[in-house]
Amino acid sequence: MKTENYSYEKLSDTVWVCASEDHRFGTDAFLLADFAKHKKNDIVCELGTGCGIISLIMSRENAPSSIYAVDIQENAIEQLRLGIEKSRLTNIVPVCADLKVLWDEAPLEKCSLVVCNPPYKAANAGIESTLESQRIARHEILCNINDVCRAASRLLKFGGRLCMCNRPERLSDVISAMKQNGIEPKLLRFVSNTPEQAPWLFLIEGKKGSKSYMKVAPSLYMFGEDGYSDEVKKIYRLTDEGRS
Repeated sequence: MKTENYSYEKLSDTVWVCASEDHRFGTDAFLLADFAKHKKNDIVCELGTGCGIISLIMSRENAPSSIYAVDIQENAIEQLRLGIEKSRLTNIVPVCADLKVLWDEAPLEKCSLVVCNPPYKAANAGIESTLESQRIARHEILCNINDVCRAASRLLKFGGRLCMCNRPERLSDVISAMKQNGIEPKLLRFVSNTPEQAPWLFLIEGKKGSKSYMKVAPSLYMFGEDGYSDEVKKIYRLTDEGRS
């Protein structure tokens, strides 16, 4: 189903995401949404929501009471609104705002969970897309890791969690930014395609105001002998257990 340059992709029997060339989504969004382990009574803020994929995944079942989905790009927020409308959701609040300054009526120190799939590459690092929207999503042009952690610290209540993903080469930057903003890294998990290959992604959870102690969880492997690993099949809802 296409409207102009948009396409709708089904996330469940009732939830759809509106994707486009400007704002798409990948595997990391599903992995981060699963890693965050949201609860019904959570007040959530997704920073840099893009098409809203993580907020929409969280809304498939056990949906948080409210999710503020924030992006600086108006076309991203428009796509999210279309996904919300098609899915008939009432718990997601689309917000077009700069996370560096947030917005009027932002739920400061009220969120129990902040999630962010941030730009992975520093500005001027690597080959940049010719599409401005993708440059902003992939490179630290309009915000950097420290900006994300500072915004999360302002939004989180004491003991609230920040869940992020990034490339392994940025791990020290992410840990440093969390600590500088009063968020203590508590759980780290690496993602590899197979046990023989080096990680291509990490997932990290920090808690605002927590004491220093970080657990490293067993690695998540994307593939097994017969395609996707059992855990990834569950995350992608390719099994009865994942669909339950």
